[in-house]
Amino acid sequence: MDRPRILVSTSDDAWGNYRQALLAAGGLPTGGYCPAADLSCDGLLLAGGGDMDPALFGQANQGSEEIDLVRDKAELALTEAFLAAGKPILGVCRGHQVLNVALGGTLIQDLGPVGNLFHRLTSIDCWDKIHPIRTLPGTTLASLYGPVLVTNSAHHQAVDRLGEGLTAAAWSESGVVEAVEHRALPILGVQFHPERMAYARRRPDTADGAKLFAWFLDRCRNHGR
Repeated sequence: MDRPRILVSTSDDAWGNYRQALLAAGGLPTGGYCPAADLSCDGLLLAGGGDMDPALFGQANQGSEEIDLVRDKAELALTEAFLAAGKPILGVCRGHQVLNVALGGTLIQDLGPVGNLFHRLTSIDCWDKIHPIRTLPGTTLASLYGPVLVTNSAHHQAVDRLGEGLTAAAWSESGVVEAVEHRALPILGVQFHPERMAYARRRPDTADGAKLFAWFLDRCRNHGR
């Protein structure tokens, strides 16, 4: 069976989780922090991390943190290159938000004290927040998991106005957009962290993130065939 090469853009400290998940799913991960746009790769995975510079979606800073403008610009360029090539892209947490901004959308810069109770880690949390989300019928997530699934959470920002071509595919209990899918291209973004719900990090209180990696690698393996 073919092992598709996946370009991963991530922070140095999170590389291991994505590498392990992609290897377990049958992929060959490459990349790291701010990799060049290697279009010989079969797909792009935009990983989690800090917040984007809100100037990139036309706003003043109203709660954005841990901004890395070098990474922001690198990942927007990566997204543009893979979009132009029509190759599959999977966005995870920050990556989900990068996809939305790259396509002209905006972000909620902070969910506020109530929203953060259900979505953001605190200094006393040992694990991700856990909560259910509902999926839109006919979407990829619905086909993989059904109408409701339980996911993890570790974020304080969220997708606001959708980028061009994107459809909201899942929502949390409070209406936070938990997934986006492109209507014409093999592109999916999820606000949760499937790499922390799969394979060696599989946990009994969430859905199995391996299904999402299997779907992504299948799209990468069969793209253009």
